[in-house]
This record gives sequence, structure tokens and C-alpha cells, in this order.
Amino acid sequence: MPQATILIVDDNPENLMVLGEVLSDHYRVGAAQSGSRALQLAQLEPLPDLILLDVMMPQMSGYEVLERLRSERRTRDIPVIFVTAMNSEGDEQRGLAMGAVDYITKPLRQAIMLARVHTHLELRRARVRLQSDNALLELEVAKRLTETMVAQDVTIRVLARLAETRDKETGNHILRTQRYVETLARCVRLHPRFAHELDDHSISLMAKSAPLHDIGKVGIPDHVLLKPGPLDADEWAVMKTHAALGADAIERAEADAGTPQAVKFLTFAKQVTRHHHERWNGSGYPSGLAGEAIPLAARLMAVADVFDAMISRRVYKPAIPMPEARTAMAAQRGRHFDPDLLDAFLGDYETYCDIARALPDGGMAGRVPGTG
Repeated sequence: MPQATILIVDDNPENLMVLGEVLSDHYRVGAAQSGSRALQLAQLEPLPDLILLDVMMPQMSGYEVLERLRSERRTRDIPVIFVTAMNSEGDEQRGLAMGAVDYITKPLRQAIMLARVHTHLELRRARVRLQSDNALLELEVAKRLTETMVAQDVTIRVLARLAETRDKETGNHILRTQRYVETLARCVRLHPRFAHELDDHSISLMAKSAPLHDIGKVGIPDHVLLKPGPLDADEWAVMKTHAALGADAIERAEADAGTPQAVKFLTFAKQVTRHHHERWNGSGYPSGLAGEAIPLAARLMAVADVFDAMISRRVYKPAIPMPEARTAMAAQRGRHFDPDLLDAFLGDYETYCDIARALPDGGMAGRVPGTG
């Protein structure tokens, strides 16, 4: 272990000599005869591990020196022991209140001084070790958190991609709709109706849950999901069950995990999967919710999902050009969509078109949605 460095500060040369002789057998010792010189030496490497500081000095008192040391980032944590002839209880209280770790009165008793110096050096070493351990722990926690978040994101994408393997024409639908949801949420986050629900964390979780909106389609038979044409009434009734199937699957998985309290991400995931086909006027499914009874995450998802479905080719329909999709969506204001969300979406419509163009089905070389 390297030898500790102690800085002695006293305007009396004899005191410096006496303290230096006592301490130099055990430590590296530096000396300053003034407060200004002490402040200079305290900044030099190696920084002092401990400062013994006289109180009564000309031009700059020990109290002033301590105040300056505490105001500087490099020196604020160096322990300071006041060494002084001022021995009243008030003087000692003032020194300790200012941040000194100890207060030794003159005349000095060598054994006591060495014991206190040793104690405070050990305390400093312990604090340094603890800070180092905490820093390593924080790095490890950050690493584990990053790994967990990546694993969570990948798992979500895997589930969504598995659902999409049933319908090979959906391509980058989950990536596009996720981007739409996040962009729209950030656009309306300051709107009086939505501000209380759309902090950064909630927006991030809503966007993260968006890819799960159609996972219930894994439970829809091929003859319904892949039918190349309009569904009859019975087939449509089966198709509509995908919303509840997805939400129920998340609820069962949540119960299997035995989570002791609600997890916000899973709450959004259940809202998105179950209610993204609800309509503002109450004509949607599976619950027939209307207006603000529909969770905000699901209302955001509804705008994103319908827009992307319109501009993309499906087994049962061709893609609609983007200008026509805009007109069709505008006609559903207050019917299918939350009016304020739709206004924000249409007010920045080209941004969502740009997202669609950047993430075409089949990769960048594939067909761009909505362009025919």
C-alpha cells in the first residue's frame, strides 16, 4: 500500500518542524506556512490524504482555507483536522460544523495526535474503497440492465415476428407501427388531454409494447387469416378473436410469472393487444369501448395500425396510395379515431409517410408501402 501523504499548514515554522518530525517516520509530509500556499499544494499530485490545518493564521484563516478546499471538486473530499490553541467548545463546534473531521488542541500530545491521524487515514481509505466498489457495482448493474433490456426487446420482437410468420405479407409492419406510435405520442405529449399520461418512460413503454398488438393472430386458422378475399360473417367473428387471444396470453404469462404487482410495460401490452381495434364511437371490438374509455396506448396504436394497413398490400386487398389513405383517415375523425390524435397525425402526415418509405416490406430493396 502506498505511503499516505499529509499536508501540514501552520504559519509558525517551529510548529511545522515539530509536526514534520513526528509524522515523517510514518508518512510523506508536505508543509505550507500560509493558507494561499496550502491551497496550491492541495491541488498537486499526489493529492494529500489528510490535511492538518492551523486556525489562526495571517491573511487567510484556517476556516477560510477549509471553505475554499470544500468549494473545489479536487479537494472537497480531503479530510481536514484543525490543529490549534483555540480550545473553547464554540471554536471546536464551529470547526466541525464547517466540515473538519477532527479538532486537536495545542499543546499536542504525540501519541494522541498519531492515533487520530491514523484513524482518519483509515476512514479515508475505507471511503475510497467503498466509492470504488460502488462504482464497479454501478457499472455491473448498468451492464446487467442493458443485457436485460436487450433480451426483453429481442423477446418482444421474436413474439411479434412469430405472429407475422403466419402472414408473410406484413413484412416490416411491426417496425413501422412502433415508430408511428412513438412519433405520435411524442407529438401530443404536451397536449392538455395527454400530458399527464405521456412522460418519457411511458412513451418508451408504449412504443415497446406496440409490436405485440397482433400476437393473437397465431391463434387464427390459416383458412381465415390467409383467405384471399373478404371474410364472411363467421370468418370475421373468428378473426376478431385475435385481440382477446393476444391479451389473454399476456395475462396468463403474467400470472405464471407470479408478478407481485402490476408491471407498467405489461399493462400497456395488454391494452394494445386487446383494444387496438376499438373505435372512438364505440363500434369497435372486442369490448365496444368508446371515447376515453379506450386506453390511450390503444388509441395511438389504432391510428398507427390502420394507416399502415391502408398503405400496405394484403392478401385480401391492394395497397392504397398515401394521399388516398390520408383522405380516408380524415373521414374517420371522431368515428374510428380520437379526434385530437388524428389531428396531430394528419398535421405531420409526411413524417409518417417518410417512416413507411424508410421501412418498406421486404427490406430497403422491396416495395414501398402505398406506392402501388
